[in-house]
Amino acid sequence: MKKYRFAILGTGRIAATFAKALSEVSEAEFYAVGSRTKQKADAFAEKFGAVKSYGSYEELADDKDIDAVYIATPMSCHFDNAMLCINKGKHILCEKSVSLDSRQLDIMLKAAAEKELLFMEAMWTKCRPVYIKVLDWIRQGRIGKVKYVKADFNNLVRYDRSDRLFAPELGGGALLDLLVYPLTLSSDVFGEYPESVTSAANIGKDGVDLSNAVILKYKNGFAALSSGFEVPNNNNALISGEKGSIIFSDWFFCTSEAALYDRNGSEIERINIPDEINGYEYEIREFCRCLDKGLKESTLVPHSSTKTVMKIMDKCRSDWNMQYPDENVIKM
Repeated sequence: MKKYRFAILGTGRIAATFAKALSEVSEAEFYAVGSRTKQKADAFAEKFGAVKSYGSYEELADDKDIDAVYIATPMSCHFDNAMLCINKGKHILCEKSVSLDSRQLDIMLKAAAEKELLFMEAMWTKCRPVYIKVLDWIRQGRIGKVKYVKADFNNLVRYDRSDRLFAPELGGGALLDLLVYPLTLSSDVFGEYPESVTSAANIGKDGVDLSNAVILKYKNGFAALSSGFEVPNNNNALISGEKGSIIFSDWFFCTSEAALYDRNGSEIERINIPDEINGYEYEIREFCRCLDKGLKESTLVPHSSTKTVMKIMDKCRSDWNMQYPDENVIKM
C-alpha cells in the first residue's frame, strides 16, 4: 500500500488526538498542518512531527504534495474548509458532525464527486473492531430482529461561553457534538430512515441545546436517545432483539468492549479489543484503504449513513426552532 501524505487543518484538542494516531499509523505520513497563525502551526508540527506547517488554510490547500486533509476545525467551519480543499483536489476526512445541515453536506458530496475525490466523515466509532463485530452479531441474527435501541451520551460540562460547545457561531450544542453518536448507532442498527422523529431540548441562553432527548420510530422498532452537558451519565448503549441483547459499557469508549446476552439475560459472549494507539488509528486505516482501492466513499462510513443522521438532526433543530448564525449563507 502506498503511504499517503496527510495534512491536518486545525490545531485544537481533536487535532492533537488525531495527530498522535496519524504519527504512528504505517499507512500514513503526517506531512503538514495548517492553522490561522504560523506560530500555532509551527508549535503543533514540532510537537507531533509534521514535515511542513502553514499559517493559513489557503497555503495548506495549495500544497500539491498533500494527498488528503483531515478537517479538525469547529463545525461551523467544516463546510468552508472542506470546499477549499476539495476545490484544490484534496481527499477529505472531515470530523463529525460533518456539517451544520444536510444542504451543506449535499454540496460537499457533490463537489467531491465531481472532482472524483474520496470524502468520509471521521466517525471513529464505525471503524473500530468491536463496533463492527456488534453489527456482525446483529446481521447474523444472534439477537433476532432488533426491536429497541437505547443510547445516551451525557457529560457534565461547566458552562463557559468561550468554549465552542456553547457557542452558536461555532455550531455548538449537544446535538452535533454528542447526539450524533447515538443517532449513528440507531441508524446502523435499523438501517433505514425512521418513520417518525419526536424530540425535545433544553435550549440555553445562547441559543444552543444544553440537553436533548429523541424518540425514533422505525418500521419494526424504536430508539430512545439522549445527550447533553447538564448531567453525568454512565452512557451505556443497549440493543434489544427478540432473542437477546447487546450492551456497550460506556458510550464514548464503548467501542472497545461489548457483551452479548440471551433472552434470559445470561451472557453468552464478550469482546474486548483495547486500542492499539488511541482509537483513531482505525478510521485512518479505513481512509487509506479506500484511497488505495480508488474508492470515493467508505464502505464502513458510507455517505448514505452520514446523510441519514444529518437529516434527523435537521428535523430535531427544526422542531426546536434552533438555527445557527449565518447557517443559510453558503459561501462558495
